[in-house]
Amino acid sequence: MTPDEFRVFGHALVDWIAEYRSNLPKLRVMSDRKPGEIRALLPTQPPSEPEPMESLLADLRRVVLPGMTHWSHPSFFAYFPSNSSLPSVLADLVASGLGAQSMSWQTSPAATELEEVMMDWLRQMVGLPETFTGVLQDTASASTLVALICARERTSRLAQMEQGLQASHPAMTVYASEQAHSSVEKAVRLAGFGLSNLRLIETDSEFALVPQKLEQAISADLDVGKLPSAVVATVGTTATVAVDPVEAIAQIAARHRLWLHVDAAMAGTAMLLPECRRLWQGVEAADSLVFNPHKWMGATFDCSTYFVRDPGHLVQVMSTHPSYLKTGQDAQVKNFRDWGIPLGRRFRALKLWFLIREQGVRALQARIRRDLSNARWLAEQVDASPDWERVAPVLLQTVSLRHRPAGMQDDQLNPHNLALAERVNRSGAAYLTTALVGGRQILRLSIGSETTEREDVQAVWSLLNRQAQVLL
Repeated sequence: MTPDEFRVFGHALVDWIAEYRSNLPKLRVMSDRKPGEIRALLPTQPPSEPEPMESLLADLRRVVLPGMTHWSHPSFFAYFPSNSSLPSVLADLVASGLGAQSMSWQTSPAATELEEVMMDWLRQMVGLPETFTGVLQDTASASTLVALICARERTSRLAQMEQGLQASHPAMTVYASEQAHSSVEKAVRLAGFGLSNLRLIETDSEFALVPQKLEQAISADLDVGKLPSAVVATVGTTATVAVDPVEAIAQIAARHRLWLHVDAAMAGTAMLLPECRRLWQGVEAADSLVFNPHKWMGATFDCSTYFVRDPGHLVQVMSTHPSYLKTGQDAQVKNFRDWGIPLGRRFRALKLWFLIREQGVRALQARIRRDLSNARWLAEQVDASPDWERVAPVLLQTVSLRHRPAGMQDDQLNPHNLALAERVNRSGAAYLTTALVGGRQILRLSIGSETTEREDVQAVWSLLNRQAQVLL
C-alpha cells in the first residue's frame, strides 16, 4: 500500500468509524451470533494473492460488525465503562502510524518525556501527592503483578530475584478482600507466592474489607512462622464497587511492614472529583496503586496507570542491562522498559495527551458527575419499588440490585434474576452483567458509557420492569 492509497482508504475508514459511532443507538447492544457463526464466514486458508481493500471494508460490515458487542453503546451497562473517546482513537492512529518502540528514551525521546508529563498530569488530576511517580502499563492485571513482585522482593530482600523459588526463607503471604478482583489471585500465582499463601479477608455488610479480620489473619500467619508480605486494598470492587478502608489498612500495613497496593482500576477515575477522594483516604501511604484511564475516563484500551512511591526499587526489580540496550544517556533519563514486564512498549501517552487536551479537566469532571447523578437516580427508583432490592450502597456509578417479587421463595430468586438478565440481554436493547454476592444472584448496572444519558438509564429501568413482569 502506497501513502496515496493509504490516504484514500484511511479517509474511508475514518468515515466508517464516524458512521458507526453515529448509528450506535440503532444497533443491538450485545451480539446475537452463536458460537462458530463468525468463523464459518471466514476462509479456512489465507489468500495466496492480494485482495482489494474494498473487499476488506465490505467484510467489516458483513463479518465483523454483526459479531461485535458494542461497549460504546448508550445502553451498555455491563462489566465496567470502557470508553474509547474519539480524540483518543485518533491518537492511537497516530501512534500506529509512527510505529515507534518506546522501550527506552533513545528509541523515541518524545514518547518517554510525554509519558512522564502525562503521568504527572494524571497524578495532579486525581489529587495524589508529589511522592508518587507513574508509568503506563497495559492493564491493571499487569500492574498488580508488578506490585506483588516488588513486594516479594522487598520482603525477601531480593532473595527471590537472585535465587528464585529455591531461596531458603519462610513462606510469604498476601492479603486481600474476599471481593478483590481475580487479577489478585492470578498475580499471587504468577509471582510465586502460591495460592495457599493468599488470605482472602472477610468483608462487612457493605462488602468492604474488615481491618480487624486483616490484623487477625496477619497475627495467625506470624504465629506459625509465615512472613506477611503484601496487602491489596480495593477501591471499587468488581461486583458492587465496594471500597476497602484504605487508611485503616495502611496503618496495619505500616505496623507489619507490608507492601500496600491499591487497586482502583475503574474507580480511580472518580478521583478527578475532589468530593470523591474521601473514598481512598489514606492512599498517600500506599506503596503502589493502579487505575485505568481506558475504563471510565475515556482513553482507548489499553492504557493503565501505575504509580509508585519508590521507583528505585521498581527499577531494581524489573531492569536488565544487556549491552545492546545501553546508551550514553541512561544515567540522565528514564528508560520505561525497566518499569514493567515487557521490553517493547507502545506510545500510549499520546492517547492521554489527545484526550485531556481535547476535553479538558472540567469536561471530564462534568461527565463523571453526570454518571454519578444517573446512578443515584436509578438507586432511588429501586429503593422506591417494593419488588426490587438494592443489595449494596451506590458509592459511585454501579447499581447492584435484584428483583424480589412478593411471594417468591428464596430458592427461586437466584434463577429468576439470572433469567431476567438473560431476557434483557437477548432483547438487544441493553446489556448488563450478573454476579453472585453473599449467595445472592444480583444484577449489575454499571453506568458510565460516554454516550449514556438519563433517558438511557430510564429506558433500561423500564425494560427491567417489563421483562420482570413477563417472567412472572
